[in-house]
Amino acid sequence: MPLQFVRSSLFALPRNLLRTPFLVTKLRSQAMGSYTASSQSSKLIFRQLFEKESSTYTYLLADVSHPDKPALLIDPVDKTVDRDLSLVKELGLKLIYALNTHVHADHVTGTGLIKTKSPGVKSIISKASGSKADLLVEPGDKVSFGDLFLEVRATPGHTLGCITYVTGDGPDQPQPRMAFTGDALLIRGCGRTDFQGGSSLQLYKSVHSQIFTLPKDTLIYPAHDYKGFSVSTVEEEMLYNPRLTKNQETFKGIMENLNLAYPKMMDIAVPANMVCGLQDMTS
Repeated sequence: MPLQFVRSSLFALPRNLLRTPFLVTKLRSQAMGSYTASSQSSKLIFRQLFEKESSTYTYLLADVSHPDKPALLIDPVDKTVDRDLSLVKELGLKLIYALNTHVHADHVTGTGLIKTKSPGVKSIISKASGSKADLLVEPGDKVSFGDLFLEVRATPGHTLGCITYVTGDGPDQPQPRMAFTGDALLIRGCGRTDFQGGSSLQLYKSVHSQIFTLPKDTLIYPAHDYKGFSVSTVEEEMLYNPRLTKNQETFKGIMENLNLAYPKMMDIAVPANMVCGLQDMTS
């Protein structure tokens, strides 16, 4: 199924949107050691999956109203690829894309491994990341799967190439909207800014201009959580995020004094993730 990109610089958000019920449930799976959140509208099937070693969330979305049931994965992890592909098969979906929000430093992406196990799947990452993938996206692009789509928003600051994927705006798209923020915006936190071209000033501007301008009921789904949270909203983070509710200078001071340890997987993960998670395709 071909990728459909629509380039646009317009981010106006109509307020007169139809609202449909959105159900979120959380199940604990002892066998897989993961948390799963599920949601279903008339079109969208959604699963939130957890990789416990790096505390990474992977997201599965599919258009079940389309005959092909096209699906995509956001931020897959190499260690849980078999779990993810098994779920795709069980749900009768056709995986077409594996997306990354940025070049991760704490785990190896599963996109390359997915491509070896499911020929035809295309990998996606931002052009600004400087890394390799089948498709390189830019701000304003739309990644379509069936009749649904994700809008690409540039949210650099944690890394140079961070992007946020936001579900479509309109009565034919699932509501409320969902923002997959990677490490730019976490629940009651944000990603560090002291490596990979990070900038606290850039991150502050990214979140306030590209995420906090979304409708207040937009659901926030980050790439990680370390405190047991699974979802937030734009309104909650605007009110309660202990870093991003501060002014710009205070935020900069907070980020410059975190004194975080060097990521233990960085020297392995970053080189691998620059080439879609596989450093040597031949081997």
